[in-house]
Parts: sequence; structure tokens; C-alpha cells
Amino acid sequence: MSFEQKINEYQQRRGKVLGMGGPEKLAKLASQGIQNARQRIDYLCDPGSFLESGMFATSDRPDAREDTPADGKVCGYGRITGREVAVVSHDLTVKGASSSPINVRKMGHMRRTAVANGMPLVLLNESTGARIPDTMGAIGTGTVGQDPQQFVRLREIPYVAAVLGPAFGTACWFTMLSDFVVMKKSGILAISSPKVTSIAINQVIEPGELGGWRMQTETTGKVDFAVDTDEEALDLIKTFLSYMPSHHNELPPTADVPAGSDDAAASVLDLVPEDRSKVYDMRKVIAAIADKGSVLQLKERFAKTAVTALARIDGKVVGFVASNPMFKAGALDPDSCDKIASFLVLCDSFNIPLIFLVDTPGFLVGVEGERRRAPGKIMNFMSALQMCSVPKISIVLRKSYGQAYLNMGGTRNSDEMGAWFTADVGFMDPTVAVNVVHGVQRDQQPERFDELRRGFERDSSAYDLASIFAAQAVIDPRETRQYLKRLLEVHRRRPTRGIGRHAMAGWPTTL
Repeated sequence: MSFEQKINEYQQRRGKVLGMGGPEKLAKLASQGIQNARQRIDYLCDPGSFLESGMFATSDRPDAREDTPADGKVCGYGRITGREVAVVSHDLTVKGASSSPINVRKMGHMRRTAVANGMPLVLLNESTGARIPDTMGAIGTGTVGQDPQQFVRLREIPYVAAVLGPAFGTACWFTMLSDFVVMKKSGILAISSPKVTSIAINQVIEPGELGGWRMQTETTGKVDFAVDTDEEALDLIKTFLSYMPSHHNELPPTADVPAGSDDAAASVLDLVPEDRSKVYDMRKVIAAIADKGSVLQLKERFAKTAVTALARIDGKVVGFVASNPMFKAGALDPDSCDKIASFLVLCDSFNIPLIFLVDTPGFLVGVEGERRRAPGKIMNFMSALQMCSVPKISIVLRKSYGQAYLNMGGTRNSDEMGAWFTADVGFMDPTVAVNVVHGVQRDQQPERFDELRRGFERDSSAYDLASIFAAQAVIDPRETRQYLKRLLEVHRRRPTRGIGRHAMAGWPTTL
């Protein structure tokens, strides 16, 4: 065969692969405003930067080789704003992007190469699950399970996932292993499809009930963001990666400080009521302290009493952990413990300093909390905090009571602790203490109640905390941003160059 014939054959084979599941299926996606697997890569990656791996892979079943271009998973290497990433994009037009022994091999190659070369792994997940009949029987199932490290996360690199349609089986598993998840509202994230699940349990299951975006963002907390379009999902992936280093042995990228970033911090007292019984939104305080427009809140719909957000101060990435009095008065519940613990693991794994903003009456107690394993979750949270080796700075704004004082970085659980001059710290809320210790009710004995409460309020101020050096500074709230900027400069001078010990590299990705 001549070179010209070989060139023609190559172009024909390549054209067939690029044609994916055929013009009819591609047209159907386009008519619905949905990007196909290759269009998603083109949108995500810098123009001309994508190098495909496994283009000519097909199913290993002779009867399926002709209709499985790229075997339903488009894999390769691209750049996002100049940084290398490994990408797996599921092609729903080829056998529902179902998982097979060959495309699982392709995905494993992407994962291993990404880890070995220190670049993030981006998973554009959309799959109907395991491919039947490829995986049926002992031979099919045994072939799929050849990689004993397939689901091991040691957080050498960031994993980022988008759920862009049905995400069952392997697409679900790798979503669960990811550090950041964005989901289209039309998607479904579950172990198996509604059809398979309905048959298995002999009960009709609706897709949204099984794994819709509301459940996954509000109830389970598995998903960080829900969006309407492919473009929104891919833009959020780019945004998240802009806060992340490429791997665990480098620092996150530094950005320019937007003009006017110091302005909002000067008026932070306007955001916090003088009356401590009144609520406010801690997210506004974070926005005022951070660089202008830099806050990316994770899991915003889940466990709203806790705020976890990536942001920048003076151009450098930080992680904010805060209680939010707008919800449950800032009392922390089991879900908030899970949310915070997973965020601590993320920040510690990728060398992101932590800032705690504290205004909480403590942990939410009660029968329901005990049933949901609150004590264990509180200790998971505490363990994660104490295992963190990145710089930790805690600031008490108003209330900080009981065990929550320690969990939110109290005393030696942070490298530095500050307190606004409005801070009130103690074992429990003085109002509760009067009832517990003396059995006096405000509505029955108001004068006696107030007298006893004032007794419990003594020695609980920011200055009392500073007097025993449990807090290193009492802060004018308007100077919080400058205080943090200066402390972060100090603690970035560590001989490790800001690279942590990563003691939680193998921490479970879901709790």
C-alpha cells in the first residue's frame, strides 16, 4: 500500500472517530442546545492545545468495533489558561458513553499520567453506566477490575468533575472521588439508572428523586454547584482550577489585586448589628475582607449554617471557614461538620491557608443530631483541623461557645487567634447557663435571671481572652483585612515554602 493510500485510510479512520455516534445523534444534541463530548473539550481547553489519547480505541468485542469510535470516551491532554490538564469527556452518542474494559483502560491511563506529571484531572461525566454485554460474565467483569488503584485518592492532583447528563456507574464513582463537582440541572447522579433501580427494588423511582440536582446540592452535599448549561459548568471548572495548584507540591496561582479591594473592609461594621441577638449574613463579611470579586463559595445550598469558600487576600488564595448566623443562629450541625471537614482536607492538600470567622453559639444538640452521629462528625471535624499543616488563623467576631470554640480554631488550634472587640467567649451561652445551673426562667423571674446572666457574662470578653494569651490580638473589625494580610505574610515564610505535610491525603472523599 502506497503512502497516499495510507494517508487516505488514516483520514477516513480519523474522520469516522471525529464523527462520533453519527450526524443524527449529534444533530439531536445540537437542537437541544447541548454540547457534544468534543465540543465540551474545545470550549474548556485553550484553542489548539488538545492532544487526544486513544482516538482509535474501540470495543474489544468484534461485533461492536465498527460502531464504538474512541469507545465512547474522548481522552487526552489540553491546556486551561496555559496550564496542562488531563481530560476525560464521555460521549453519550456512542453506546450511551457506557463503561467497557477498553475505555476504563483509557481513563486509567489519563489518571496515572496526570498524577505522574502533576496536572489536574478533569472529568466531564455523562454515562449510562457499565456496558452490557461487554461487562457481563466472569470474563467481562474480571477484565474491568484489573486496576487495583483505580479508586485510590491520595490528592496529589486536583480532581474536578462535571455531571452533564446521566452519570451512573463509573461516572458516578469518579464524581464521588472529585474535589469539586458542578452539575447541570438536567443531569442525574446515582449508582444506577432509574430503570435499573426501579426493577431492583420493585418500586417506581423518578429521576429527580433518585439523584437530581436539588437532592445532590441541598440534601447530600455531593455537588458544589448546579447550573443550566454546559458552558456554565465548564466556566465553573475553569474558575475552580484558577484557585488550585496543578499538584500538591506547588502553591496556588497568584492573581492581581483588583482596584478598590481595601475599601469594603473599612465599613465592615455596617454589616454586623450591634445587638448580638440580631442575625446577619457572614458571606457579606467574607466578601468585604477578601479581594474584590474573588470569593467562590462551595456547597452553598448545603449545610447553610457553615460557609466554606475559596477567595484571595492580597492576590493569594485562602480558604474561609465561617459560621453563618443567618441560618440556625450559626449553630453547627452534623452536615456542617462534614462540609467543613471536607473543605479543610481540600485546603490542606493543596497548600491553601485557612481563615476561620467565628460567630456561633456552639453545636446544635438534640436527639436528631445524636441519631445522625453528631459526636463522631464533630470529632472528624476536630481531627481534620488538628491534622492541617497549612497556616490557620481564627477570628472571633461575636459568639464562640463550648466545643465549637475549639473546632473553629480556638486557642492553640490555630497558628494565630484574634478577636474583634465585640467577641464573647465561654463554655455556653450565658442565657442557657442560667437555666442549666440555677433553673431560673427569664419569664418567671426576670430580675433574678438578668442578675445571674450578668455573672456568667463576666470574664468572657475579647480582652479577657487576650489577657491569658489565648488570643494574640484584639482587633478593630475595620482592620481585619490588614491584620490578615500581615499575618499571612508572616506565616508564608515557613522553610517548607508553604507546602504542607498533607497528612490527610487519603482522607475519604465523602463522609
